[in-house]
Amino acid sequence: MQRVTGLGGVFFKCADKDKQIEWYRRHLGLEIEPSGSCVFEWRHKEAPEKPGHTVWGAFKGDTEYFEPSDKPFMINYRVADLDAVLAVLREEGVTVDDKIEESEYGRFGWIMDPEGNRIELWEPPAKAP
Repeated sequence: MQRVTGLGGVFFKCADKDKQIEWYRRHLGLEIEPSGSCVFEWRHKEAPEKPGHTVWGAFKGDTEYFEPSDKPFMINYRVADLDAVLAVLREEGVTVDDKIEESEYGRFGWIMDPEGNRIELWEPPAKAP
């Protein structure tokens, strides 16, 4: 079973989210949406007709979205079968959050690495929203 199929996104906390966003816009040319995210589009190597994307996202410094981690960042990895990956990780003794979120953007689950970094696992929807 393939576990991680790619990088889904990188998310980080900002003491001054608006200032950070403006810096990245000005100096790196990122086209950042009002939500604080920038979407990088790409094509699958094995299926060039199939689009994919990776998200860069800035969060307010006091966000609770990364909890229980106290780290200032979170990495999102793409997976093909979230339930299967989470089941194997549980069997291997990895700390797995019981919560799974489903939305038009796909399915999301979370794990913690040994250093307390929260990792988001994302199973994209069959069709992009």
